[in-house]
Amino acid sequence: MRYKIVPPVRDPAFLAAAQRAVPLVPGTVEDCCLRIVDETDAPSRDAAREYLTFLEALELVEETSRGFERRRVDVEAVDLGDAFERRVFGAHELLDALREAESLTVEEAFDELREHVPRWERDRHTDWEAEWRERTERLLNWCVTFDLAVRDGDRYRPAGLS
Repeated sequence: MRYKIVPPVRDPAFLAAAQRAVPLVPGTVEDCCLRIVDETDAPSRDAAREYLTFLEALELVEETSRGFERRRVDVEAVDLGDAFERRVFGAHELLDALREAESLTVEEAFDELREHVPRWERDRHTDWEAEWRERTERLLNWCVTFDLAVRDGDRYRPAGLS
């Protein structure tokens, strides 16, 4: 399963704090979101819900039949970039385009990702291009956070390229 949620970029310390906020014993979505708001600087329950889903995509929490529970993994020790690329919609496609081009702006990256945006997503938003440009920029910035890419001014390039 690939997750579509791409919340605003935060540092790994925020992700670790949000993960710690999720109980080891399954809790409801509402309970988990309230805990994330209480224990981090997430601005709202809706924002916390996005981060909860993103934590699930990164394999830091798990949804069970009884609710969400924290997985017993150390954020510092796991390869978040690998989970991000495998499980977040658009990340793999974007990284492939970035590796092929060796350097892209947000606009160029969006042009590369455009063909992968499903029809139902295009129909869902009045200005789907603006929505997906923002999503593309978030994806690129998460790539930087997870050491998959490097930002150089208004351009992004794959990590490891000189």
